[in-house]
Amino acid sequence: MKKKLTGTVKKAAMTKSAVVTVNRIVVHPKYKKRTKKTRSYIVHNELKAKAGDKVQIEEIKPMSRHKRFSIIKIIK
Repeated sequence: MKKKLTGTVKKAAMTKSAVVTVNRIVVHPKYKKRTKKTRSYIVHNELKAKAGDKVQIEEIKPMSRHKRFSIIKIIK
């Protein structure tokens, strides 16, 4: 099953790549405290998304050493 995530484009200075940050909230199993976790992904950017755009990314077969996701649609 392919993973689909929603995040914000942080940097789009490369030719066909972008850096997308994905925020999620994790609940501690015992203490029930909520914490924010942030992770950056290098994604394939065929749709020409710009910095600040909210996008949906999907897992693909590895394109390079770090690129394993691709932008499938621009939300905002």
